[in-house]
This record gives sequence, C-alpha cells and structure tokens, in this order.
Amino acid sequence: MDVEVAVIPAAGRGTRMRPATRVVPKALLTVVDRPAIQYAVEEAARAGASEAVIVVDLDTGHLVQQHFLVEGRLPGLEEIRIRPVVQEEPLGLGHAVWEAREMVRDRPFFCLLADNITPPGVDVLPQLARVADPDKSVMCLRRLSDEMLSAYGVVIPASEEEDAVLEIAGAVEKPGPKDAPSRLGLIGRYLFTPEIFPILEKTEPGVGGEIQLTDAIHELGRRGKARGYVADTDLLDVGTPLGLLEASVVLGLDRFGDEFRSFLKEVCGH
Repeated sequence: MDVEVAVIPAAGRGTRMRPATRVVPKALLTVVDRPAIQYAVEEAARAGASEAVIVVDLDTGHLVQQHFLVEGRLPGLEEIRIRPVVQEEPLGLGHAVWEAREMVRDRPFFCLLADNITPPGVDVLPQLARVADPDKSVMCLRRLSDEMLSAYGVVIPASEEEDAVLEIAGAVEKPGPKDAPSRLGLIGRYLFTPEIFPILEKTEPGVGGEIQLTDAIHELGRRGKARGYVADTDLLDVGTPLGLLEASVVLGLDRFGDEFRSFLKEVCGH
C-alpha cells in the first residue's frame, strides 16, 4: 500500500521531562543534533510520505514552522510538505489524532509518536504498509516486560501470529501485568484507515480522563478492522530523561562512530 500522508502528534506537555519542557516544547528537545520531531518527519519521508501533518499546541506551531521552513527546507526533506494543526486543549492522544481529520480526509495515513525514535537502519513503517489491507488498520507491536504492561496499550489477539502478523480483536490501555490480555504492546507506529476518525469522534474519555487512541483501536478490533505487525526491535523512547540519554548514545554512535565509542570507553574506564 502506498501512503502519502503521516500524522505526528506533538502537542504533549512533556511533564516527564520537566524542567526542560517548561519553555522548550517536548517535540523540539534535541537528540544529538536535531529535535525529536525531525526524526519522525524523516522516518515518514523514508516510507514514502509526501505530507506530514504535525499536531501541535497553541505555543508550538510557530516554532515547528520555523524549524522546518525558515531559510529553506531541511536537507532530505525538500519533497515533504509540513502542515501544522493546533490541538487547542490537551484532551488526549486520540483527540490529537482526530484533529488531523480535515487535512487527511479520506486517505490512509501513518501515525508516528515523536516520543519514540527508530534505531538507525530500522524502519517499521514500510512493514506496516507491506502487510496492510485497504480495509484494515495496522498497529506496530512489541512484546513487553511486566513493568511495561502498565505503561503501554496492550492488544487482544484474534489469531495466532504468523510471519510476525496477527489479527487484533481489541486493545486495553495500560492494563498492568495482572489484567493484560497479552504481552503485545502498542509502541507508537500505526497505519490507519480513515475509519479511525468517526470512531475517535465518538470515543469517550478513558484512562486519565483523556480520549485514548487505544480505545479507538479497541473499536477497530471489535469490528474486525485491526491487524498487528510484531517488530523485532525496540524503538528509542525519548520521552523520559533516561530514555533521552540512552537514545542520544545510540544515535551518537551511529553519527560519530569510533570517535564517540572511544570517548565512552574512556568515561566507563575500559
């Protein structure tokens, strides 16, 4: 399936990254040499998207436009159109995705959470497009440890996994190890059909009092319209201080190679 548009929610308040995000929006925090949001746009472009709809809050939109558009387009992103859309109230991830509906219209679209960066050389969006069905949305999944089952949405399988693909019957937001219906978690990469928008419009606030994207995925599964692709590599979580540090090391090694590796060995004493 060819997918020409990507939606990137970037309106989160970044409470886990305070005090850094008191002034600088979370999506614009630097990871090595570029803001987290740029990694997401680059990933979407590599997967063939020509348009990136970035959902921002009232304070972030002009900064995103400045970063991507002032003084010409960034190298490698000349062919992708950046379109900010404002989420005026922090009503949840599901609501943020819903805000992109008028720009996406009736097209299938990638959805990427900027908190998660793919490791160098590991892209999952092409795999989602490869296993896609015109009538089904595809979720990227990972097997989670017990502690992570309280931090991520977890899917209800509807079939056995075959060649890393399975059908999904529903999903539960942050169930915890006792109530988790499986160990397969939603990790921030999706390929949605436009059917998700009317579902999100009717989705009531869930966990945390927010409109949860996981609840809309549950409804897709209930309708038989959800499929999962189980990735074999973790994404880099830059939404916490430790995760940001770890991601910077992984991406720094890719960028600076032996020079940075030698520095790390010196610091670690071997």
